[in-house]
Amino acid sequence: MSELEQIKKPESRESKVTVLAIDDEAGFLEFVGEAISDENVDFLSTTDPEEALTIVQRWHPPVILLDLNMPKAAGMEVLGRILGIDPNADVVMLTADYSTESAVRAIQQGACDYLVKPITVERLRERVRLLLQEARRREHRTRLEEDVYHSLQFESMVGQSPIMQEVFVAIRRIAPHFRTVLIGGATGTGKELVARALHRLSPVASKPLVVCNCAAITETLLESELFGSVRGAFTGASQDRIGLIEAAHGGVLFLDEIGEMSQAMQAKLLRVFQNQEVRQVGATASRKVDVRVIASTHRDLRKMVSQGQFREDLYYRLSMIEIKLPPLAERKEDLRLLEQGILRRCATELKKPVAALTGRAQTVLSRHSWPGNIRELENVLGRACMMTATNTIDVRDLPDSVKTVVAGGSNGDDVLAPLADVQKRHIERVLQSVDGNKARAAEILQISRSSLYRILQESSDPSGNALVGS
Repeated sequence: MSELEQIKKPESRESKVTVLAIDDEAGFLEFVGEAISDENVDFLSTTDPEEALTIVQRWHPPVILLDLNMPKAAGMEVLGRILGIDPNADVVMLTADYSTESAVRAIQQGACDYLVKPITVERLRERVRLLLQEARRREHRTRLEEDVYHSLQFESMVGQSPIMQEVFVAIRRIAPHFRTVLIGGATGTGKELVARALHRLSPVASKPLVVCNCAAITETLLESELFGSVRGAFTGASQDRIGLIEAAHGGVLFLDEIGEMSQAMQAKLLRVFQNQEVRQVGATASRKVDVRVIASTHRDLRKMVSQGQFREDLYYRLSMIEIKLPPLAERKEDLRLLEQGILRRCATELKKPVAALTGRAQTVLSRHSWPGNIRELENVLGRACMMTATNTIDVRDLPDSVKTVVAGGSNGDDVLAPLADVQKRHIERVLQSVDGNKARAAEILQISRSSLYRILQESSDPSGNALVGS
């Protein structure tokens, strides 16, 4: 039986945090285990780096103690592979041969600390205790985020921003009573989700919701699609066929992107709304229908009316009740909730255990302007879920279009900003793009490393901590 097979993961993890120690000296591993035995931890240890990586892959310990110099593998190499599996792990490097260069390199490569052997029991306990506290805080935040997510869900939508809470209130009030509703908002903001919520909360929820994408059907076909046709009405009409309006009888008709409809079709549609009757193409008689109508558009219909591109009478018929959805850029406080929901859905669809985003990835996403709104966010996270080889999405898994905005994008406020502020922001962007590697950042900025350190020191916050990690 291998050493790894002998390691048993305790079943109870609710109040404990897993700590993994990797060192080629079995005696030191025993010392670590005894030193932190009172910290309520699940302690795992191994002298084999490959087995350690398997443990990380299987159990994702949040706190890892790693020896820098091991005969079977270089500690720096193991560090990189650990963070490749779990970028959120806190890895403490341990060595008996301290050097400033290796310490800086370890921190740049993602280690959270660098300790020198021999280390006292008190020093080890204190450092591990702080890491355990942070790990437990992260676990607590995760549980709270799950509770918050469920409490803020509303009919397949989620939002905690005041503007979205207003939308949810409007849907609740409108759904029991509406005959016509207009939903406005940019492409990708979730207009169809609102339409489906209105239908589910309406008195006709048991009746059909029939969807017509006005932008996807050619003008010549749209009339027969909506109104139906009788046999012989046109070439290919071999039998009578009801249209979408009749199919929605007793329920709801959702006209997506109604702003793309021609004025001739608008006039025919208006008669349906006014008379609650429909006449099939080629028929001589009309039929009564009872249909509630929800229309959506990404266009400014009021402006189209003033330009003669949309019928005024139809606009006022539709806009008696109007719900406007904000772009994602105006509800950034909902971004984390949306990420949670999309990740959960992608993980289910792709059958991959993708559970979270790293802090770095969240930062990158929070700085993006999201011109494509929620649909763009779904596209980005769906791609990232497919790209990641771990259960966590990191910056490397995000598309260049999102990362470039952070690394190279400019802030409009820079035009009137002091030169020192512009310089500081640019250095922060470059450091972000190279994951904090100052040597690489200095090379890109074409300045010496000492100059970069000096600028960062001068840009320290009042507590004396550099604005970007050292």
